[in-house]
Amino acid sequence: MEIKTDQFTELAKKELKNERSRLFLKLIPPVMNAKREAGMASLPDSPAAMAYGAAIRAEALARLPELLEEFEKKALANGMKVVWTRDAKEANEFIKKLAKEKGVQYVTKGKSMVTEETALNELLEKNGIEVWETDLGEFIAQQLHRPPFHIVGPAINVPVEEVRDLFMEKTGLKEPTLDPVQLGYAARLFLRDKFHHVQMGITGVNMAVAETGTIINVENEGNIRFTKSSPPVQVSVMSLEKVIPTMKDALHMLRLLCRSCTGQRLSVYISMDSGPKKREEIDGPEELYLVIVDNGRSKIYQDRKAREALRCIRCGACLVACPVWRQIGGYAYGWAYSGPMGQVLNPMLLGLDKTQDLYRASTLCGACKSLCPVGIDHPSLFLYYRSKDVLGDPGFKSVGRPWMERQFFKMWSWASSTPWAWNVGVRMARPIMNKNARDGVVRKATGPFGGWFRSRDIPAMAGDTFHDRWKNKLKKKG
Repeated sequence: MEIKTDQFTELAKKELKNERSRLFLKLIPPVMNAKREAGMASLPDSPAAMAYGAAIRAEALARLPELLEEFEKKALANGMKVVWTRDAKEANEFIKKLAKEKGVQYVTKGKSMVTEETALNELLEKNGIEVWETDLGEFIAQQLHRPPFHIVGPAINVPVEEVRDLFMEKTGLKEPTLDPVQLGYAARLFLRDKFHHVQMGITGVNMAVAETGTIINVENEGNIRFTKSSPPVQVSVMSLEKVIPTMKDALHMLRLLCRSCTGQRLSVYISMDSGPKKREEIDGPEELYLVIVDNGRSKIYQDRKAREALRCIRCGACLVACPVWRQIGGYAYGWAYSGPMGQVLNPMLLGLDKTQDLYRASTLCGACKSLCPVGIDHPSLFLYYRSKDVLGDPGFKSVGRPWMERQFFKMWSWASSTPWAWNVGVRMARPIMNKNARDGVVRKATGPFGGWFRSRDIPAMAGDTFHDRWKNKLKKKG
């Protein structure tokens, strides 16, 4: 997947002109929020449940090295083959090599955000291995060559007419129809054939339980269970922060995850696997590989403030609550992770230099924080990233802001707290600012401040100050 996080402003402006997307974004988020609220209301004490979830994830991160070692020990005892990889390239190369060794011609995939992050599909296809996403939304997005619009509904924004045309071309749909049931059935028939002959399945991991060496997957369609049980070789790909201390903790997190994702008390399918199939079992893989991906997370973990981003359980609740995401949708964020979730993860995974517009595209309203089932303080992380970007920090891939810009804001701070300086500055700035005004709005600034105003419109300044107008009024009365 091509990374376009540095094009956020341009992509956001493009999406703001997409009338159909804007209409969709007005209608769907309130529905999704209502479902989530109804789901959370089914808990005896939802604030306490969320606080417990936050405590579980905080403990998991505090004990992360220890829990990962415990999980590996139990997983190996269960018959899994655990593979540690330092980055996306290493993870992808291992899976490609394994597929080649097994003579695999194509793989089926369950929904997996970490393989979106590592761009696994692209690498496999470049090496002659077909990849079939089997989640309906991911299948549609894959065939249209688009990133996920929303983490839970990757193609939720795609018009049904476009899906119809796509399925007529790709799945052999014989009669054009807009009936969602018929369209879903066409995809089912097409993908079911893939499951019958697949030699390798690839899935993500929602949680990994250190206590038992168990990996857990959550879904509503059953395609992950097919992908895990049909082929002789199964590969689960997991980012290292997904580990949870105990099964009791995992069951509580499942209650929160399902309610936060779709408003369900539990998803339709929850699969718990503690190893490949045993001799007496009919279904399941003969070999189960677990690929644990670091890809920069160890570096994030070293920063006690930034590691808070690793609490995320990918529920997507923060997206539909965010006033920015609700205006532009998921494509503008330019990568696999969008919304507040992407704004806290992407800067850490890609660097502050490639994501500057992301952590600045926030009202700091705190809606994301209030809904987060694991207690991530998104606004404070945005401010932390901004401070790192301004001051400069090579570890965060930031060289700091230019000297002129830093001096300007120091002067701004002084002037805003010094009345006479503020008044003089306003009088000097008024003619310059208003020269660039159109329709009562300053849409462009030149010189050293052009970058700051590139995506900011502000009202034109009044011709006279309030004090000047008041004095003139008194003169007329006198």
